[in-house]
Amino acid sequence: MNHLVSPSILSADFGSLEKDIKMLNDSVADWIHCDIMDGVFVPNISFGFPVVEFVKKVSAKPLDVHLMTVDPDRYINRWHEAGADMLTVHYEACVHLHRTVTEIQSLGMKAGVALNPHTPVSLLDNILPYVDMILIMTVNPGFGGQLFIVECYNKIAELRKMIDSKGIEVMIQVDGGVDLNNAPELVNAGVNVLVAGHTIFSSAQPAETIRQLKHPF
Repeated sequence: MNHLVSPSILSADFGSLEKDIKMLNDSVADWIHCDIMDGVFVPNISFGFPVVEFVKKVSAKPLDVHLMTVDPDRYINRWHEAGADMLTVHYEACVHLHRTVTEIQSLGMKAGVALNPHTPVSLLDNILPYVDMILIMTVNPGFGGQLFIVECYNKIAELRKMIDSKGIEVMIQVDGGVDLNNAPELVNAGVNVLVAGHTIFSSAQPAETIRQLKHPF
């Protein structure tokens, strides 16, 4: 399948968020990525239910919600009510990951599992058949605008090999330091979904930058 682009609104202008969402609606972006940070799992606080509910009202694109929180099970149904179409939880935050993934899917959402840069993909072997997407963090989560950790290319390659060897359909998403320079290599490595925030929203022509991420070759 052709790869997808999921712009992260963490880097949007929250003083004119509706304008930015409408720009994304008019662009070739596929999803809208919402980074939820609780100040505990990561050293930053972003936004919560009211913002996601507002984005859902304005957006013409599916909402791709990434929980960087402790105890994500506590609010799975609430994120569904807020409008999440995809809900991604961190491997490192889930004690009973299979149960968590199953609950997400039972509500009609796609289920993703995220890995921090230091977490090996080999730990996903038994959960892969049950998930819709794996998110490889290519920066340490918590802040936008960080540099891509190049060692993560090896993780992406290993994960792609694991998925293909099992003959299953699981998307690989990458978040952190994605830009116009590394997008071609990431797509060639087997990444299905590119998340970009700073690269898009710091651009003088964000819709054009999204187009270039969508068509990097």
